[in-house]
Amino acid sequence: MTDGLAAALWDMDGTLVDSEKLWDVALYECAEWLGGTLTTEQRLTLVGSNMDATAGFLLAVTGHEPTAAAVAQTGAWIRDRTANLFADELPWRPGAREALTAVRRAGVPSALVTSTERSLTELALDTIGREFFDVTVCGDEVDGLNKPHPEPYLRAARLLGADPARCVAVEDSPPGAASAAAAGCVVLVVPNDVSVEAGPRRVFRTSLTGVDADTLRGLV
Repeated sequence: MTDGLAAALWDMDGTLVDSEKLWDVALYECAEWLGGTLTTEQRLTLVGSNMDATAGFLLAVTGHEPTAAAVAQTGAWIRDRTANLFADELPWRPGAREALTAVRRAGVPSALVTSTERSLTELALDTIGREFFDVTVCGDEVDGLNKPHPEPYLRAARLLGADPARCVAVEDSPPGAASAAAAGCVVLVVPNDVSVEAGPRRVFRTSLTGVDADTLRGLV
């Protein structure tokens, strides 16, 4: 078969679970720990970012030099605080659990593609369920080529043996949508905390409610 849906590639934070609200807590508290503050506007620029970029940004806006050592120390603080917050069950985004279930039951190969590091992703998967995914690609497994670089989605497609052009990526953020589109995927965009601009290969919905395998097949 050379056409049709090859795989579903799911973002995690803000797409499947409403974990961005928990990241809010960790990032605002980290800014205070660094002796400064983080504005709402600054926080929104970090949606979809990876740990090193986030730590470096927080250091800069709180008046610190983002040296490698400082980035590592700040990243460790964020990681520990977020792990504590992720220890409880995470809130689902509307329709996300049902969409995952429907796509999995239809036998569509699936991957989780997240900027979150492996250790925190494993905590989140305690809520989401590992059974929904054939592979997972985390933010510390792409050699620094994080979203919006296409590598996270290209890596997921390679691991699944799927043509990216026949994959549908499900995303909520500008970096994630840019990453998936650059990889050649069709992107189902369900914005959450920040708006995402329209663009090639992007299709928009207000929620994942009612999404199933046929919905995704209709996009490729």
